[in-house]
Amino acid sequence: MNLQSKKKLTAEIFTSSMNDIMFFLMLFFIIVSTLLNPNVIKLNLPSAKNTQSIHKKEILLSVNKDLQYFVNNKLVPFDQLQNVLAVETGKDKEAFVVLRCDNTLAIQQLVNVLEIGNKLNVKMILATKKE
Repeated sequence: MNLQSKKKLTAEIFTSSMNDIMFFLMLFFIIVSTLLNPNVIKLNLPSAKNTQSIHKKEILLSVNKDLQYFVNNKLVPFDQLQNVLAVETGKDKEAFVVLRCDNTLAIQQLVNVLEIGNKLNVKMILATKKE
């Protein structure tokens, strides 16, 4: 008596729809990555009615509400701020500093940063957000 089956079962996986799924996932991640903001320092900028954009070499100087200073998104202590700005502005004579300050800072903190820019004879622009 022969009890063995004559048909052998084989396992198959159909992957034809996997290509479509992978394509849509890749497309999703590409779109999402382009929407990311390069300025990862969260600040509440002051508001202004009139705004304009400038397309020259810019150096970002950010000051958050905890009085942490960032030059091009790199943390810099206040006592080294003048030296770092001198190096950054020395690379390009037409460069200017975009000052991004939190709107809760005291005016004296802004004046301290502006004095450093005045010593270095650097053009500084205060960044604002549109109302």
